[in-house]
Amino acid sequence: MSFDDFPFTIPAVRGMNGIEFHPDVTFFVGENGSGKSTLLEAIALACGFGPEGGTMNVRFKTADTVSSLYRYLRLIRSYKRPRDGYFLRAESFYNVASYMDDVGYLDSYGGKSLHKISHGEAFMTLLTHKFRGDGFYLLDEPEAALSPSRQLAALSAIHRLVRENSQFIIATHSPILLSYPGARIMQFDESGIHEINYEDTEHYVVTRDFLNNYPKRLKYLLGDDGAV
Repeated sequence: MSFDDFPFTIPAVRGMNGIEFHPDVTFFVGENGSGKSTLLEAIALACGFGPEGGTMNVRFKTADTVSSLYRYLRLIRSYKRPRDGYFLRAESFYNVASYMDDVGYLDSYGGKSLHKISHGEAFMTLLTHKFRGDGFYLLDEPEAALSPSRQLAALSAIHRLVRENSQFIIATHSPILLSYPGARIMQFDESGIHEINYEDTEHYVVTRDFLNNYPKRLKYLLGDDGAV
């Protein structure tokens, strides 16, 4: 291992000592390139999931882009083993959907090819059909395909699964998802990884400011007439 090589060149990864996860929901937040998805991927691989995502039974790889970070993680597990698990990464979910078509394993996905429904509907199918509860779920930017109203529906589905003894670790940019009550929010930045309150996140502050002052903000961003 060299701190001059990726992913140890990422400040949050280089300075990481340990993370205490919430038993229900933990969020990873930070700017693009801050290391959220890199760490989530490493946790997934260290737990036995495949690099493209899916359940632990999904074993394929379309590109060799996995970082070596998972080799250096030490996971502390509970004595209780989850009965269900899934790793969702938005960028490769298309490949997982194709794999499901190839192997013909669609019953737990609502009995229909995920390519025959919209991207957002496919994501919601995971939460409402595939995830069975008493599980460990890793979600990388699940809001990528979800409208605001579907993000609210996702919050409700996550809460139902939490009540069924599930644990989530979610990397996200969504201020809606981040509002989940009692969740632990871990901020990734130049100083490392540290816990932050929901209303102190950039996601909340910037979104609230823009919605409350959007004419002024558009004028500043786009010019005096607010037009492109």
